[in-house]
Amino acid sequence: KDFSFSNEKGAHTSDSDENLERGNWSSKGDYLLSMVGYAVGLGNVWRFPYLTYQNGGGAFLIPYTLMLALAGLPLFFMECSLGQFASRGPISVWRILPLFQGVGITMVIISTFVAIYYNVIIAYALYYLFASFQKVLPWSDCFSWADEFCSKTRLVSDCNATLDGEIIHANYSFITSNNLTCINGTMNYKPVQFPSEQYWNKVALQRSSGLDETGNIVWYLALCLLLAWTIVGAALFKGIKSSGKVVYFTALFPYVILLILLVRGATLEGALDGIEYYIGRQSNITKLMEAEVWKDAATQIFYSLSVAWGGLVALSSYNKFHNNCYSDAIIVCVTNCLTSVFAGFAIFSILGHMAFVSERPVSEVVDSGFDLAFVAYPEALSKLPVSPLWSFLFFFMLLLLGLDSQFATIETLTTTIQDIYPKVMRKLRIPVTLGVCILLFFLGLTCVTQAGIYWVNLIDHFCAGWGILIAAVLEIIGITYIYGGNRFIEDIEMMIGKKSCLFWLWWRMCWFFVTPVLLMAILVWSLVTFSPPTYGSVSYPAWGTAVGWCMIIFCVIWIPIVAIVKIVKAEGNLWQRIISCCRPAANWGPYLECHRGERYSHVVDPKTEKEHEIPTVSGFVY
Repeated sequence: KDFSFSNEKGAHTSDSDENLERGNWSSKGDYLLSMVGYAVGLGNVWRFPYLTYQNGGGAFLIPYTLMLALAGLPLFFMECSLGQFASRGPISVWRILPLFQGVGITMVIISTFVAIYYNVIIAYALYYLFASFQKVLPWSDCFSWADEFCSKTRLVSDCNATLDGEIIHANYSFITSNNLTCINGTMNYKPVQFPSEQYWNKVALQRSSGLDETGNIVWYLALCLLLAWTIVGAALFKGIKSSGKVVYFTALFPYVILLILLVRGATLEGALDGIEYYIGRQSNITKLMEAEVWKDAATQIFYSLSVAWGGLVALSSYNKFHNNCYSDAIIVCVTNCLTSVFAGFAIFSILGHMAFVSERPVSEVVDSGFDLAFVAYPEALSKLPVSPLWSFLFFFMLLLLGLDSQFATIETLTTTIQDIYPKVMRKLRIPVTLGVCILLFFLGLTCVTQAGIYWVNLIDHFCAGWGILIAAVLEIIGITYIYGGNRFIEDIEMMIGKKSCLFWLWWRMCWFFVTPVLLMAILVWSLVTFSPPTYGSVSYPAWGTAVGWCMIIFCVIWIPIVAIVKIVKAEGNLWQRIISCCRPAANWGPYLECHRGERYSHVVDPKTEKEHEIPTVSGFVY
């Protein structure tokens, strides 16, 4: 084969690789499982089931499936194709449209922020995993750390009762002392907290009163965070060659655990009640008339598939040029969505049992996010026989779900560095990867202070929201309308072969109209319905919200900055400069010369082209 790059191999390549400088996946399975691991994360377990319950049960699957087809899959396919075609990471790939290179920088910065707090969540799972190695789970009862509000059962404070033919309202002690019985539906309960809730706040987090009160670093969470980063660094020390093997365990074993939890949950009393709340007879088809339901479906699909984070481009950039990225995109997207539905059955069957045991309606034990993962579900597991075993399995599953998503996020960062400094990464990939992990560990120490959970929630509230939506909107508009959707389709056909016009009809409809409109609608809706961040009942100080705004501005400000720099560096009058920056760079095209064909025979050899240089030649229009 004729390579346009040096054949010098790095530690992350092998003789069987098509691209000897960047390396390729050792097998198709490595890539698919890495993509599944990246897409399937904690949100599939702790957010989707709750959204389904909240938005009409089984009826929610209708808008969810439609949004997958209209918004999720088109963007997913586009990013996979883009990375595979150019064999470039999320910044360098914007040689396709130099004016929008800031979009790639935004993706990488947001991924950096997310990597910092995501590993903190993995540290929480590690802490609970270690805490499960006890005969009695430490959150199963109100032990020495509990206060007077801790209780395993709800305590009645007052109610109505019948005394001498008259209905009276009295406190519960009077009712019981006079052998009276409360009238159904009239009981008021004391404000109590279950042991799992107090354990989460008082022991695991040592949570302070708010963002103002930073407190000390919680040493055992810091050690768990260090262990989490050590695992990530060890899995990525040879890049995709090592992480591609680790994901065979981290991506597949969570399905084994989910199946075990589902089988166990299905055998428990009250499980059917939980399933009915999730997706059964209580499904409400009229919910589909509410716009909020469709917004929730689109948002969940968008975030669940991890599009516009840069990771899909980075992982796909290691594919061989003629890999069928079309079938890969469909396989990963469908697997991701089926996993969400499957996880819901495992979660709700055990929550249904918890409601049965505690004599409460299922709606009172259902939660999402941190409260589901670290309060409601652990509380339910503590009521099972051999509870430490089930607790260990659950938190081990959370650990694995988090880790393979984190692997891909860090691979996104190292891929970006590799594209900018290829010679350095060839020789120093291991030190650079470890350096990234060490730096992010120290940056994450703020998130394991006593106010750490507030910082985790703040970063998630701002950085993982609008920034990604803005990047996604600009990405699809830039590629479809400026670079050219039809030209991009021709690029894809160079990889997967010629397809009929009928084949591309759906993708053209989505890329040119439906997907951009949906993403814009979600973005506008999110801005209009913005509310200041809160954690539970704790409001954030004004300076905390200001810090959140500064973070999101820091993420997206590079889009206009880079665009202005590119225009300033170009030649000609203002209009000519803008037009020049809207054309692909001279070194845009397939990485290897043998794949360029006639369409890209003019491509400048990247070895002699300065990184990210903008062409000033005018004859670059197809």
